[in-house]
Amino acid sequence: MGAQLTVQGVNLHFGGVTVLEDVGFTVEPGQIFGLVGPNGAGKTSLFNCISGHYRPSSGSVRLDDTELLSKPSWRMSRLGLARTFQHAALQLHETVLENVMLGAQPHLRGGPLEWSLRLPFTRKAEQLERARALELLDRLDLGWAAHRTPDELSHGLHKGVELCRALLLQPRLLLLDEPAAGLPHAEVDRLIELVRGIRDDFDVTIVVVEHHMGLISALTEHVVVLDHGRKLMEGTPAEAQSDPRVIEAYIGKEAADDAA
Repeated sequence: MGAQLTVQGVNLHFGGVTVLEDVGFTVEPGQIFGLVGPNGAGKTSLFNCISGHYRPSSGSVRLDDTELLSKPSWRMSRLGLARTFQHAALQLHETVLENVMLGAQPHLRGGPLEWSLRLPFTRKAEQLERARALELLDRLDLGWAAHRTPDELSHGLHKGVELCRALLLQPRLLLLDEPAAGLPHAEVDRLIELVRGIRDDFDVTIVVVEHHMGLISALTEHVVVLDHGRKLMEGTPAEAQSDPRVIEAYIGKEAADDAA
């Protein structure tokens, strides 16, 4: 079953600068949930708090009944959380399959010594994870690229490889950071279908960070809009698109007044 994410009163400061102020919301199990807002709204900073890369000044982030803010970032995958990044960080000298299998490392038993010695249990575990990685690549229509290197693939396919790597962790909560960034329109349409299929097939709750309101409207069921680190509104994508505060945040007060 997918996970419930509860964010309460999150504040984040860098020096004297307030990056996030009293942000809170709840993501229900199985939802595709959107975090939206103009550039600089604090979306990725909030993602970094949820995934353990930033430590908020105060607040609470819970995955089901587990408080995440007390856990180091390397523990997140074992707690059921995986994320992608706006810019896919792939090893260009490794094959696509090898890049995907990097996602299995947090779940594998043993340390560097056991793996360097190629003990029987490590060989069996590697074979199982390799089979799972190949299945995921096939599921995302990337099986043909398994033994190619990322520099042979398009930017959009890099994002597919990173998705496979995240799914190999078998997450209950998947965080997608601007998955449509740099994609042409045709690939955005495919991305929407792909993310919906992942939610249904893998029974995972998904939170998407985006500033592309068209994608958010087509993909998500509920959104929180951030502006200057504060929650501006919460509701359906349609409600967000028609909210004067959201329009002003995206296109500016003067332009919003002219449009009215």
